[in-house]
Amino acid sequence: MKTLLKWGLRVLGVLGLVALCLGIWKKDEIKRLLAVNSLFAPEKIAHNFSNMDAAFLSRPVSSEGPAVDLDVGTAMVLPSQVSDWIIDRHVTSLVVLKDGVIVHENYYHDTSAGDLRINWSVSKSYLSALLGVLIERGDVGSIDDLVTDYAPSLIGSAYDQATIKNVLQMSSGVVFDEDYMDQKSDINRMGRVLALGGSMDGFTVDLKETKSAPGTHWEYVSIDTHVIGMVIRGATGRDIAGLLSEYIIEPLGLEATPYYLTDGYGVAFVLGGLNTTTRDNARFGQMVAQGGQWNGVQIVPSDWIAQSTAPSAKTPQDAYGYGYQWWIPPHATDNQVLARGIYGQYIYIDPTRNVVIATHGADRQFRADGASAQTLGAFVAIAQSLD
Repeated sequence: MKTLLKWGLRVLGVLGLVALCLGIWKKDEIKRLLAVNSLFAPEKIAHNFSNMDAAFLSRPVSSEGPAVDLDVGTAMVLPSQVSDWIIDRHVTSLVVLKDGVIVHENYYHDTSAGDLRINWSVSKSYLSALLGVLIERGDVGSIDDLVTDYAPSLIGSAYDQATIKNVLQMSSGVVFDEDYMDQKSDINRMGRVLALGGSMDGFTVDLKETKSAPGTHWEYVSIDTHVIGMVIRGATGRDIAGLLSEYIIEPLGLEATPYYLTDGYGVAFVLGGLNTTTRDNARFGQMVAQGGQWNGVQIVPSDWIAQSTAPSAKTPQDAYGYGYQWWIPPHATDNQVLARGIYGQYIYIDPTRNVVIATHGADRQFRADGASAQTLGAFVAIAQSLD
């Protein structure tokens, strides 16, 4: 009996040593996984969204050009309903531009103007702008090309017959569960791949199942945006961070150096991992409002701006429209368009009024009934008050 007990203790000792070694070896991966599990905790979410590089792999979108501050004008009086929206939707920052000049700027929940905050799916609209530049340059031939022409690793995957246009419009037909509340969903499995330093390309290539032919059915699946990134990298032989820096970030003269979250291979998390200041999101939105022009320089082709922000996807009637990684409000009458991310990240652009509204948030109830309508109502009220 004593021999058996000694043997058992030795086994436990060896197992404990192995566990300790694995814990040391995989310390960073374990840290990132724990960060994912507590990322949206009520007491942590606002802070976490300003410090994503503390828990995840990242790389800067460096800018060697001079930073240029936005001009500040006479402060506007916010419409009365906006105060309730700020509280209800757990807004962390709000910047309003009129004619390219800041007329309102405020920060909440211990955030500040210098915070580089996670954009989530607002990142998709930046990638769309970059693609427009690369098409004009001839790096990418046409949005009607197959994605496999530039990303051959996707041959045999669910994206085998999809065109660039299909993925731009979220119409690839791939089976992908984007339920953020289900830990077993595809979007959360993808998040764990990112946190543990896995391969986003490998995750995408492993998707094999489709529910409809490409281009026949619209369904918002974020992994389509990663495929756009694969196309861009395949077409140019360069990483997204460097391309975005050269063609978008530097020409805009952003005030702060953004960064991307990355997978374990340094690949930018293009579908939701760009971190910027709220001011610089407003600057990006102003460039779009001006047809792709900034300080007299055409950064993004004007025809791409018009094409990408038009409601061309086959979305349900009377719902939000969708273009090439941009959202169009229901029944928009003045060419309004939005970049839109989960938990309350927005860039609202009203080119007719020349009003841009950029906001970050930490809204854990972003999918609650009426949340989206309340946000859009606040934006419209702000824009109309500036007539």
